[in-house]
Amino acid sequence: MPLESAETGVPARLTRVAQEVSIRGEMIRLGQLLKLTGAVGGGGDLKEFLTAERILVNGEPEARRGRQLHPGDLIEVGSEQLRLVRDGPAR
Repeated sequence: MPLESAETGVPARLTRVAQEVSIRGEMIRLGQLLKLTGAVGGGGDLKEFLTAERILVNGEPEARRGRQLHPGDLIEVGSEQLRLVRDGPAR
């Protein structure tokens, strides 16, 4: 049974707020996002990180560093949630 927030009675997993990450353009690859957010230092760390950590993209497990991500996607890395947003007006 999921834990509930004492104040709202809503399951705790639903009360988390995703950190917004701005990207330029229409797409960023998962590996680039992990480097951008500081989750990994470089390409050598990336492969190991992807095998060691559970990563969800829009609720589905993902381990491909080349996975294309778009504004609106929700990425979960461990207990962190990231929501991609477009930086600036659409072109």
